[in-house]
Amino acid sequence: MTPIIQFEKVTKRFGDVLAVDAVSLTINEGEFFALLGPSGCGKTTLLRMLAGFEVPSEGRILIDGKDVTLVPPNRRPVNMVFQSYAVFPHLSVLKNIEYGLKMEGVGSAERRARAEEALALVQLNGLGDRMPDAMSGGQRQRVALARALVKRPRVLLLDEPLSALDAKLREELRFELSRLQDKVGITFVMVTHDQDEALALATRCAVMSKGSLMQVASPSDLYEFPATRLVADFIGSVNLFQGRVLADESDHAIINLPEVGKQAWLEHGVGSSDTLDIWLAVRPEKIELHKRSNGEGPPELEGTPAGYNVIEGVIADIAYLGSESVYEVKVALADGGERMMRVIRPNLTRWDQEDFTWDEPVWLGWHAEAAAVLLA
Repeated sequence: MTPIIQFEKVTKRFGDVLAVDAVSLTINEGEFFALLGPSGCGKTTLLRMLAGFEVPSEGRILIDGKDVTLVPPNRRPVNMVFQSYAVFPHLSVLKNIEYGLKMEGVGSAERRARAEEALALVQLNGLGDRMPDAMSGGQRQRVALARALVKRPRVLLLDEPLSALDAKLREELRFELSRLQDKVGITFVMVTHDQDEALALATRCAVMSKGSLMQVASPSDLYEFPATRLVADFIGSVNLFQGRVLADESDHAIINLPEVGKQAWLEHGVGSSDTLDIWLAVRPEKIELHKRSNGEGPPELEGTPAGYNVIEGVIADIAYLGSESVYEVKVALADGGERMMRVIRPNLTRWDQEDFTWDEPVWLGWHAEAAAVLLA
């Protein structure tokens, strides 16, 4: 992979506030890269420094190996699509798209040809004479994309590009953005707080917190192999248990979960001291529900020794979401208290949602390969 963007120990302060803290990061040419994190984590500030709208307090930013730290925005090989679209309401769609080229002195014939090409890329053929206020939100977003792409930047920056759209349109435009990036081959760098958006679109993601990088990885690695509790908790939904390593062999490990008075079995070693505190992370869709009302003992889980990875509970709440159902299960704690565990079951038939009901006693079980171990 060829690096196109490099952040070298970039720091940004706003008075006494440390917004970005010594971030070093390389983004490769042709990637769809996502900066992900909660509000105030520094992701937008990092994007604005890349665009040239903010100047780092320390460190350097390189594009194609050239230091652009102090280069103004209009002289950088980047273009930006803003969260609010920023489409000119008094100009037609075609004139909106041509505007940047006109400012650069590109001739009218070439402007028109490139604008029509950009319209075709975003599937708005034939709508060049329409005014923005006569278009839907999704169409205006595509106009903003076309206006950015028409200048043929080396890097396209996307600031929460789909946040102003309704859920169904967001899902549709995710596929459009992915298709578009694959077709034009431009490096996309996107800022978002929407985990689903980042996982669906990006080839790699960087999770940020308090101005620092927590983990940089592919979407699947972030989800399945989080490096920290923060990443595990932020990416998707997760059930977390504090534990202690009881046995650590090359082919398995045993984790004591004192909070619930149970033990977990892993199909691999964790490579840590048996005195080390760890966190066990189990995703809701990796937990099975088994009925407990008939008085039978814990269920047998394939590949898992009997008695491990099972917890008793009672269903406290159910949310039916069509393709899946979400169960909140009340679990008794060793100290006499209670906590909730979340379980997600796919509705594979039209009747699966009727398998379990409120206040039903259940067993929760997960297979030996399902849980991730996070060192505390």
